[in-house]
Formats: sequence, C-alpha cells, structure tokens
Amino acid sequence: MDIRNAIKEWKAGKFRPVYVLYGKDRYRMRECSNTLIELLLTKEERELGVVRFDTSETAIEEAVLEAETLPFFASRKVVIIRDQSVLAASGGKEGGKIEHGTDKLLAYLSNPCESSVVVFHVLAEKLDERRKVVKLLKEQDALLSFQELQEAELVQWTIRRAEEQGRRMNGEAAELLLARTGTNMQQLAHEVDKLCLHAGESGAITADVVEALIASTVEEDVFALIDAMASLKVDKALKLYGELLLRREEPIKIAALIARQFRIMLQVKELEGQRYSPQQMAGHIGLHPYAVKLAAEKAKKFSVTDLGRYLNQLAELDYKMKTGKVDKTLGLELFLLSLAA
Repeated sequence: MDIRNAIKEWKAGKFRPVYVLYGKDRYRMRECSNTLIELLLTKEERELGVVRFDTSETAIEEAVLEAETLPFFASRKVVIIRDQSVLAASGGKEGGKIEHGTDKLLAYLSNPCESSVVVFHVLAEKLDERRKVVKLLKEQDALLSFQELQEAELVQWTIRRAEEQGRRMNGEAAELLLARTGTNMQQLAHEVDKLCLHAGESGAITADVVEALIASTVEEDVFALIDAMASLKVDKALKLYGELLLRREEPIKIAALIARQFRIMLQVKELEGQRYSPQQMAGHIGLHPYAVKLAAEKAKKFSVTDLGRYLNQLAELDYKMKTGKVDKTLGLELFLLSLAA
C-alpha cells in the first residue's frame, strides 16, 4: 500500500483493520501512526482508545485479545504493536524468550474486529515473507514501507514541512540545513520548526537564515577542512582547525573524524570501481545515500593510494598523540599541512 493513498483513505473516513509499518525511517512511521490516531479518534477518546504492546515483552496473543475486546468510552480502538520478532526478517533477536502464538493472529486477520484498528510498528528494514502471517498481510494490502528518503526527497520534505507552517523555504536553504543537521528526520524536523518560529507568519527561510541560526556540526567542519586542504586552501583549513580548537574539540577526536571520512571515501572509491550504485554503496557501508553522495564528491580529489597513505599516517599520529610522543595540537596541524604539500 502506498503511504499517500493510505492517508487519503483515512481522511475520507476509511480505515482498514490492520496496518504494518516497517522500514528504517522510524520518525515517519511514528508520524504516520499519529496521523491515523488523530483522524480516527477525538481528543477525548485518545487517552483510553489507544493501547500499546511490545512483542519483546508480551506474547502476540494478548495484543490479539485486546483487539477483539470492544472499546470502552470510545467509538474505536487503536492497538499499537511494537515488533521485532513476529513479522521482522530478523525475527528472534528481541523477544526470543517469548513464544508467540501466530495462529491466533492468523485467525484474527481472517475475521478482524470492526471496532479495532491494529497497527504494527516493525523495527526492521524487511519483513519475513516466508511466514504465513506476512503473506496474508501482503494479500490484504496492509503493508506500508518506510525506507530512508533520498537527498531530493529529503529536501522536498523539508520544504513541505515549512510550507505546512505557512513559511517559505527555498531549495538552497533546505540543502544547507540538510548538510548541517544530517539525515536524522527527528532532528531535521526540530530544526525546521525552529526556523519557522524565527521566520514568523508568512516569513521566508533563506540560506542566510540557516547559516545564522543552525550551527555547523563537527563532522561538517571536518569535511570542509579536508576539502580545503585538498584544494590547497591552507589558510582556510587552518582557520577551520583553529575554530574547532576554540570550540574545545579534542585534536584526537578531530583526527579520528578525519580518519573516518578518509575511510568512507576509500570505501566509496573501491565500490565505485566495482560498479556499485549509490544505493548499494550506502547499504554496504551502512550510511545514508546522501552521506555517500557527499563522500563520493570529495573522494574525486584523492587517489586510492593517497587515501590509504593518509589513513596509515593518521593511525601513526593517533598512537603518538595518545602516548605523548607528539604535541596533539601541533601534530595534527603538521598532518594537515602535509595534505597540501
């Protein structure tokens, strides 16, 4: 089932008996179930009309029994089931000590209670499609996938969130916010709301506003530092390094972050050589596709040999800094200068 179509159905007053929300994007999963609750129940009904279970703590039979029970002081009931063992492809990692009677769930799905809406929050990227219950839910078109948004989708989502609050945000501002905040949807939403509050009714959010209000992260500054050294902009790189030190960032931590970025760039270059797609690289490395895209752009300025050599130098520098054989601040500064040599 498509998420947008599901919300259209809800706004039209049509609710299916069961929904299964799964994927990496936990923030949008929560937002989706909150939207369902808001459209299905009145404010007065929500306190008693929403019941929550966790299959790592409770057998699925108890949740089914609750769904079969008529609601009290509410027209409908929403049963939220947090799951990582009944439907997930990685089933058994959590809740392994609890035996779940999925036969009860199968029987309920064949004849669900009209006054209840069951919502599964499956904390896994994929469902175990070998299981009868998953096959039945798929036949009933109850599955809602929440995979991570791509860069363009994240930018559009950010702009839409500002528009929903009566503000205007351009693409440049959204991209800068994404670069500074990262791809965590909850953090991104929080920063958009903060910018909207500053802009005021019908206000505009520009890149200058984002620059002034949203602090750059250490990771972003490290990325900029590496880029400056690779572009032979020594003054800019040393200025960025000085700003990090003024923020009381430890040279050892900065060196570790530089090593992490070099390691990611090296992995990206090697995977590009094997003709991996950006999406495949993201899955292999364990990063968001947007982070992989940024790393791929920066990696163009370095060869595989150079990246390997810098990683070895950083490993040696880390040892010397931790054993007191070199002054931490000066040692990292000399390494940065060597990049532009």
